[in-house]
Amino acid sequence: MNDISQQDFGLITDLIREHAADAPARRALVEGERTLTYGALDALMDRIATTLQRAGLQVGEAIAICASPSIEYAAVFLGALRAGVAVAPLAPSSTPESLRRMAADAQARLFFLDAGVAAALDAAPAPTNSTPVPRIALDGSSTGRPLHDWLAAPGATPARAEIRPETPFNIIYSSGTTGEPKGIVQGHGMRWAHVQRGDQFSYGPDAVTVLATPLYSNTTLVMFFPTLAFGGTVVLMPKFDALGYLALAQAQRATHTMLVPVQYQRIMARPEFDRFDLSSFLFKFSTSAPFAAALKADVLKRWPGGLIEYYGMTEGGGTCILHAHLHPTKLHTVGQPAATSDIRLIDEQGIEVASGEAGEVVGHSPGMMVGYHGQPKKTREAEWFDAQGKRFIRTGDVGRFDADGFLTLFDRKKDMIISGGFNIYPSDLEAVLREHPDVAEAAVVGVPSEAWGETPVAFVVKQPARETSADELLQWFNARVGKTQRLAALQFIDELPRSAIGKVLKRELRERYAAP
Repeated sequence: MNDISQQDFGLITDLIREHAADAPARRALVEGERTLTYGALDALMDRIATTLQRAGLQVGEAIAICASPSIEYAAVFLGALRAGVAVAPLAPSSTPESLRRMAADAQARLFFLDAGVAAALDAAPAPTNSTPVPRIALDGSSTGRPLHDWLAAPGATPARAEIRPETPFNIIYSSGTTGEPKGIVQGHGMRWAHVQRGDQFSYGPDAVTVLATPLYSNTTLVMFFPTLAFGGTVVLMPKFDALGYLALAQAQRATHTMLVPVQYQRIMARPEFDRFDLSSFLFKFSTSAPFAAALKADVLKRWPGGLIEYYGMTEGGGTCILHAHLHPTKLHTVGQPAATSDIRLIDEQGIEVASGEAGEVVGHSPGMMVGYHGQPKKTREAEWFDAQGKRFIRTGDVGRFDADGFLTLFDRKKDMIISGGFNIYPSDLEAVLREHPDVAEAAVVGVPSEAWGETPVAFVVKQPARETSADELLQWFNARVGKTQRLAALQFIDELPRSAIGKVLKRELRERYAAP
């Protein structure tokens, strides 16, 4: 195989074909008792790509996938990429309205789903003026055309797709609870940059990566693709539980994994943890949410192998990496900028701050989104350019570098809530609350949660002389949003605390909730 680190650009699907030629019987994907070898995966990808091309899909057009993780899900994702077709992986926990909105925003030509997602969609009929998207059932159910019936015959060979670094690879939606969804378009060049850093983390034919986070999440994909690019095995765990994860990792002799902090917390809390043989681990990774220093220290003490924390955004624009096992005194930080990342701090006026001062984190790297799908204005708002015109992506996070170049984060300017590793945008939830006729104003903040890391709570100012109770309003709201966006609590308040310029002071609301 060619040296990936020396290639300016390449295709992950071409690397999979090389592995299929060199070691066709090697395991590529594992799900429960099922296994797909590299030879079988390569052939299935060809059939999927051929079928998409025969259906008229062109390079840069999109499909949507919304289902539990499975071998079929992974194969369709990879087969679409071989055809140059972008993939919009959607969260099954989203509301039916959100799923339809995101699929329409991506202009998805086909919708791949399973019975669970189809049942949720069918429970809320589509608007009469909407254009139905053909469904393909990944699980062979009657919810759409079964995948095995849809596929081209064995031996089918797709035409070679002309794919450039800027060709859309996937569209990942950072929001979708209500209002306009925001699709992050990641190009093939961005994903190739993720793959290139894989050689420093011991990926290779002997790697066994256990993934217990969903395939629609960038958290998962930053390890899914490098594992396959280097010829390793991906073991999918469709539904996470701590004890089951430990048993699976031991049985599969796992070498790599990606977990969000709340999963580490639940695993380390299991009284049986020390009974499992985890000596095969080389590296464990984490991202997506604040990772407490004490929890990192516990993982380092009791779980073999290195611990790596990534800090960055789905939009790309720069990554910080903490090699926790090499820097045990820096566990309160998110590490140092990656070798290919340029991370800077700017003030409210967009001016770089002096050394040692706090500012908004902005970043540049080879792995940057093309933009927000169909939303050039939002794309421009997410960008910052230095004096030489170099493009950076704004994170909305506030941080400060220490004297050794390690970044400590203080707060999120955009007040995004990260619950169980998933992003929740308070403005989306506030918009839903304001739809209720008894609500005059609403503010949503994230508060600490032992179960999820953070959880959203709401403060509401009622319309005069309205009698709705807090419990009634909470139930009304939670019935209208996806599972990950549900409020843990709702409190009435006489007025929202505001600054002199009228901005709601959410820090005060968090303090109010935490007070006895």
